[in-house]
Amino acid sequence: MEKKSIYYYNYFDLNEYIMIITSKTDNLKYVEEYVDDFSTFHKIDKDLYGNLLIAALEATNNAMTHGNKLEENKKVELVFAIDGNKILLTVRDEGLGFNYQDLPDPTTPKNIENMSGRGIFLMKKLSDTIVFENNGSLVKMTFLMKNDKI
Repeated sequence: MEKKSIYYYNYFDLNEYIMIITSKTDNLKYVEEYVDDFSTFHKIDKDLYGNLLIAALEATNNAMTHGNKLEENKKVELVFAIDGNKILLTVRDEGLGFNYQDLPDPTTPKNIENMSGRGIFLMKKLSDTIVFENNGSLVKMTFLMKNDKI
């Protein structure tokens, strides 16, 4: 029997969507589908959709790879919520966290050719606010929607 790798809770609740997946990079496709469904349902404009999608994928990939060390028995939880004109995205892993205040700048000449190290940089650039909690094993991002989309 194949082990379940994706779990949905409150799927299509009007204000909150919760998705729990195992730490298997193949599950990133489900995150993309989830963002697609959320964005379609809430009529999110294409620019905000792109920001939300890339930030969600980066945060989930980081949680799986760095937080949970790709241990498939460990889960990643994503919560999408609507609060007025804001989309709140929370991603939590089961890892020990990391020093999110001491990250190399991926745009400097010595780091520009590195194959990794851009995820958090992108998340910071694409979201309107970003906060790390629980030693970095929980990230909260806020994305502002246009008032006419509410």
